[in-house]
Amino acid sequence: MMIALFWAMALTLFAVATRIGRHFGLIPIVSQLLLATVGLPLLMYFWIEPQWQLSGAALVSPVWLKNLYSLSFALLLGYILSDVIDLHLDRQSLKIALPSFCIPFACGLATAVWLLPAQPWISSLAVGLLFAITAIPVLYLYLRHIDYPPAATRRLVQTAILIDLTCWTLFAIAQGTLHLSSLLLPLAGACLPVLLRLLGLRQLWLYSLSFFALLVVAEHYKLNALIFGIGYVLIMAALKAPLVLPLPAIWMSRLQTYMAIPLILTFGIVQINVHSALDSLGWVQLAALLLLPIASKLLGNWLGLGWAGASFQGASRWRESVLLNIRGLSEIVFLNLLLQQQLISPALYFALMLMGLVATLLPALAGMHRIPLNAAAPARRPHANR
Repeated sequence: MMIALFWAMALTLFAVATRIGRHFGLIPIVSQLLLATVGLPLLMYFWIEPQWQLSGAALVSPVWLKNLYSLSFALLLGYILSDVIDLHLDRQSLKIALPSFCIPFACGLATAVWLLPAQPWISSLAVGLLFAITAIPVLYLYLRHIDYPPAATRRLVQTAILIDLTCWTLFAIAQGTLHLSSLLLPLAGACLPVLLRLLGLRQLWLYSLSFFALLVVAEHYKLNALIFGIGYVLIMAALKAPLVLPLPAIWMSRLQTYMAIPLILTFGIVQINVHSALDSLGWVQLAALLLLPIASKLLGNWLGLGWAGASFQGASRWRESVLLNIRGLSEIVFLNLLLQQQLISPALYFALMLMGLVATLLPALAGMHRIPLNAAAPARRPHANR
């Protein structure tokens, strides 16, 4: 009963934070990140643990909650990966993506090897990928909210898709080299669209429903959801079959904003003992994890944008560099995946979550946070302008 009460209270707090954030011109993910990285740790430290006598492990132990987490995970990861299906490679986006990925990735690897405690090579690889990642949905929301030119929006979103696809593919392959079954089973599931096509089944809802259902199964049974998701959407693209959302866009938006994102954020945060997490990282390590990902990503973005040239007359190279530094949902999903698989420590999780918050707030601090009058309308997908 107390656990259910806590989760009802947490979801309510996120809903209130979202409404308050809108009042001050913040998009939902920014308000939610603020609550997750500041409000929830304080709530756990001063009230839930000492007064309710509930640990983070107890709060995430119920089976029904794990099932709900799997569903939320599938909704978010499926939404992000499904952007890839409409990817038409643009040379200018590739020019931006190369340094925007390579420079922070190299910086992350160096940080993991030289500044962090000894850890497995796949954990160091994951840190490098977390340095490089860009959030596709949050980037698009920012661009839409500031009425960015459609052609420039497509170029920046394509860049983010290329970067994220590279990050997730490298990590999926790295995991597959350690556990062959985690590579073969998801790949077999990813071939389902081919089987459906051979059987003469061409209903788009069947392909999409199968995609989200198998994502839930893959996450629940600790299979590699990344390999399955990437393989599935690439096969769908080869078959020229669009991946439609399982629910109307407005309901998908509400589910993500008021259930999926808050649940995923809370699921990770409550398992962290903030006091011990901060104690296990020195000030040099904490500063490096907060500053180096942002600085290296901005440098890579700046160089890539200079190589590709201006997207339109009067485009600000600095502004676009800041926008491509947004982390948001992509990093949240990645962080939770790594924490669940014990590939990163709670301290590293918390530090990189704080970094993601700062990086996602930078455009807002630069004045790119105002919500337009039509913000209540459901956001179009990035490919809608193609």
